[in-house]
Amino acid sequence: MTSTPSFYHQSAPPGLTGIKAWLLTHDHKRLGLMYLGAVLFWFTIAMVLGLLLRTELMSQGRTIMGPGLYNSFFTLHGVIMVFLFAIPAIPAIFGNFFLPIQLGTDDVFFPRLNLFSWYLFMIGGLLAIVSLFVGDGFPDTGWTFYVPFSIQNSKNVGLTVTAAFILGMSSMLTGLNFVTTFHRMRDKRMGLMQIPLFTWSLYSTAWVQILATPVIGITFILVVLERLLSIGLFDPDKGGDPLLYQHLFWMYSHPAVYIMILPGMGVISEIIPVFSRKSIFGYKAIVWSSMAIAIAGSLVWAHHMYTSGMSDVSVFVFSLLTFLVAVPSAVKVFSWIATMYKGSIEMTPPFLLALMFIYLFSVGGLTGLVLGAAGTDIHVHDTHFVVAHFHFVMFGGTGFAFFAALHYWWPKMFGVMYTFRAAYWGAVLAAIGFMFHYVPMLILGLQGMPRRYYDYLPQYETGNFLAGFGAYIMVFGIIIMFVNLLMSFRKGVPAPADPWGGTTLEWKVPSPPPVHNFIDKPQIMDFPYDFKGVGEQSQKNGR
Repeated sequence: MTSTPSFYHQSAPPGLTGIKAWLLTHDHKRLGLMYLGAVLFWFTIAMVLGLLLRTELMSQGRTIMGPGLYNSFFTLHGVIMVFLFAIPAIPAIFGNFFLPIQLGTDDVFFPRLNLFSWYLFMIGGLLAIVSLFVGDGFPDTGWTFYVPFSIQNSKNVGLTVTAAFILGMSSMLTGLNFVTTFHRMRDKRMGLMQIPLFTWSLYSTAWVQILATPVIGITFILVVLERLLSIGLFDPDKGGDPLLYQHLFWMYSHPAVYIMILPGMGVISEIIPVFSRKSIFGYKAIVWSSMAIAIAGSLVWAHHMYTSGMSDVSVFVFSLLTFLVAVPSAVKVFSWIATMYKGSIEMTPPFLLALMFIYLFSVGGLTGLVLGAAGTDIHVHDTHFVVAHFHFVMFGGTGFAFFAALHYWWPKMFGVMYTFRAAYWGAVLAAIGFMFHYVPMLILGLQGMPRRYYDYLPQYETGNFLAGFGAYIMVFGIIIMFVNLLMSFRKGVPAPADPWGGTTLEWKVPSPPPVHNFIDKPQIMDFPYDFKGVGEQSQKNGR
């Protein structure tokens, strides 16, 4: 059994020990670990809820719950997965832990604000749970809280959107911290083109967090005011415009897709060159594509609204922008594949998960073009095709990138190696289950099955049964991955400082990192992915 890494004892504020040392810490690494615990807790709840939803849909009629509970679980699953997992997971956990180290500094620029962001995250999640048990219970509006239903609903919509508002504040403050740290705390010897791609992805994401999040915050405040004061902004019975809400909501929520996926792309850009033993292909192209995705992705929100009665000119403009935003994403995929070409590939769990990300995200991107074209979108709008596409991008993308990051940086964060064989089994089962889960949904959508429905016609039963079967396989694979990582604390061997042969700065410090990150002045490389002279690293510790 390995001992608890000394990092846990060293990073406490002066004079504080035990739980207080954690709850009042300003150390970016401890806050990353605190986010990790919180995010995994919420992810587990949302995963169980999703499994219950798919179990209900495996056969016609009532299976394990009624329509009211189904709609509330559906809403809660969406709120948790979007606001408490997909948006914060990679930036809050791995961004907090590794961004300062990759920039050659000891902490973020605003350490107290960083702690405050974590408390906002926890308060927002707590309010979401509280709304389950007070008043008429959790909303059944769906995670989009569409009006006029959300302003006429008797359930706790006001409390839930307030929770989402607080979570948005946490996200925005984290983004502000990252941008400031990027510009003010970076080692003075490190030029812009010497910064690791994961940090560049966080920087691009942070600007979207800062600029787009206030839009949804204001929108949710207006929903609360509409419910309390009946001001008639969105309610058509009072002269309001429900389409105004949709525009405001998607002006944030589509950029939020890139808040979720850009950090995941940064993770893949770190993993691919390390296990290909080859410098990343198109470093500058990947940097600029990240910025292009952040900018262009903020301009395509209305492709969610083709069926709302927009003018033909508006449909054309938003469809064109939707296709253009696919270009920088394709640049990244091409660069990853070109990096692997003629590389000295070494298969490891992080690399396998990165390959799964590339495939699943590419499928999600291609199905997104079907929705971006107005002609085809009209036919599959609000069907299960949209559900499958969304999950291919968000879970096949962000989710598998999160798993890859967890396996890649676990030895660095905790100083122990996990078992490779179990990691392979978990990853393969999760991917097989994912395909069995969501490919039938693509077919169901093309057949016309609407989404957000508690029940369905007989011709959709086979597809729903297969999707539910795939969900169980996928969850089983995810459980194997998590159990394997946790068992490393009991059975894992100590991890060296650089178990993978990485070249960025986090691999130049001990595992886990000391309190002040760098004992000596960090050595800044001319190019962060230069593998010349890097010896073969032994990965037998985890086999």
